[in-house]
Amino acid sequence: MGRITPCLFCEIANQRVSAAIVYEAEHLLAFLDVCPIRKGHVQIIPRQHFGFFEELPAKLASEIVAAGQLIARAQKSLYQVERAAFLFSGGDIAHVHAHVVPMHEKTDITSRQYIAEKSLTFVPAPRATSTELMTVADELRSAMSQLVENTDT
Repeated sequence: MGRITPCLFCEIANQRVSAAIVYEAEHLLAFLDVCPIRKGHVQIIPRQHFGFFEELPAKLASEIVAAGQLIARAQKSLYQVERAAFLFSGGDIAHVHAHVVPMHEKTDITSRQYIAEKSLTFVPAPRATSTELMTVADELRSAMSQLVENTDT
């Protein structure tokens, strides 16, 4: 039997792997994607491991959605975009996670089935530097803090 590989998102949740954190709550953590579709692309994970979306308790799913809404409002304000995409995923890492992406183009989040050309070559998004990630994390934390302060007053 092969060696069991630790879950990257569990490692991030337990602070054994660093991440550019933009939001923390008791049961979840949000951090910048290291291969962002667009600047400010955030992933939200539950701290507890749930491999698949359907295993996620509804209360925790609603907490993730609420955090996603806050992050989306910050992205829209910060990047002057009309919309932000929110989607649950799990294809690349079997730990429930949601993506929040500021949408500059309608095709920022898409599927191959909607592309007319039969022969396409896809390349990974470029990896952001640690400095870029920290700068964007600071910007998003600040924008979210302002949104929360404005809601409280």
